[in-house]
Amino acid sequence: MKERLLEKIAKRDITVGVVGLGYVGLPLAVEKAKAGFKTIGFDVQEEKVKMVNEGHNYIGDVVNEDLKELVESGMMKATSDFSFVKDVDFIAICVPTPLDKHQEPDISYVKSSTEAISKHLSRDTMVVLESTTYPGTTEELLLPILEEGSGLKCGEDFYLGFSPERVDPGNLIYKTKNTPKVVGAVGKDATEVISAMYREVLEGEIYEVSSPAIAEMEKILENTYRNINIGLVNELAILCNKMGISLWEVIDAAKTKPYGFQAFYPGPGLGGHCIPLDPYYLTWKAREFGFHTSMIENSMIINDKMPEYTVDRAASVLNEHKKALNGSKVLVLGVAYKNNIDDYRESPALNVIDILKERGAVTDFYDPWIPKYKRNGEWHEGISEINADIIKGYDLILVATAHDAYDYEMIRKNAVAIFDTRNAFKDVEERDNISLL
Repeated sequence: MKERLLEKIAKRDITVGVVGLGYVGLPLAVEKAKAGFKTIGFDVQEEKVKMVNEGHNYIGDVVNEDLKELVESGMMKATSDFSFVKDVDFIAICVPTPLDKHQEPDISYVKSSTEAISKHLSRDTMVVLESTTYPGTTEELLLPILEEGSGLKCGEDFYLGFSPERVDPGNLIYKTKNTPKVVGAVGKDATEVISAMYREVLEGEIYEVSSPAIAEMEKILENTYRNINIGLVNELAILCNKMGISLWEVIDAAKTKPYGFQAFYPGPGLGGHCIPLDPYYLTWKAREFGFHTSMIENSMIINDKMPEYTVDRAASVLNEHKKALNGSKVLVLGVAYKNNIDDYRESPALNVIDILKERGAVTDFYDPWIPKYKRNGEWHEGISEINADIIKGYDLILVATAHDAYDYEMIRKNAVAIFDTRNAFKDVEERDNISLL
């Protein structure tokens, strides 16, 4: 099997399948097809399938013209029919791995996708999980499902591995194609072959590890590292405010050290699909071993409290202007979880808006990237534009996401009061009406 697959990879005689056509799956499918491999995208959402087959892109990191050309040339198509799995030689699973209402891993999408694949899995196929999950998922969950559902033997009839996604929406330098990739698979042959497949598609380094569990833990480490360090600076932001010190200036000074320090910045909370969620996967798995990840859990507590602290600070800013939060008009700038993207998954701005409304503030939002968002089954519409007159009409402008598109000088000149949680006004000289997180 190893020699057969390596030969097919070299000849571009591999048909690729990608399950889940979201922020991770669609860019990966496009790169596979651009590299000369016929690609089939699988998704249960018929709307996504229809848009892909019409060449209509809906992901910021995909070039519209690339998708259209690949579809029109027959190199890429999408379907919701998993029976086409029988036609693929390589299949990547890129489905969501959210948390449930108890803050525990919800791997139902991974499980259901694997079950659907197992019914149509054929010999000489590589199966790779890319969805972020707890260490052990590939071998403890996927392997038995695939073997039982297909009647095939892992390592003999098919290869199984894990290669974590490293998508950073909006990153202008690192995209799917040039970001280094980690691969861990069940057996050395599987690792070699799956890595060979990625090397034919991607420009970034392919780094091989000894098992899927190593690769799964590596991904958790990446984002837990960031979670802990963001928790540290968020806690220091609270302390520095009490001490009358600007943490932003402290960080700028600290990062002049050319070694031993990496700059992290405070904010109204954590957003995106990975950093707020991944540590929960690790703490959940750790309990199986009677181990409590106290440092990780403490950082999560700090970060989870930041939206509430943000509103407390907003109330203090209003109080300085002799106004109560209850009844004040507040405009939140930005609901995306980071600047210059249209992704609001787990965005702390949504929690800030909810808390503002709960405390009686008349709250609107404006985001040039996101005109409306869906939360708890309901759509929330933002205002369509901002100008001097609109800014003057609010008691407080709260910057939750520092998009480049905002005219910060215009906002500063016309706002009664500004609470800047992102240091977005760092280049504005006159700061009498600006309060920093």
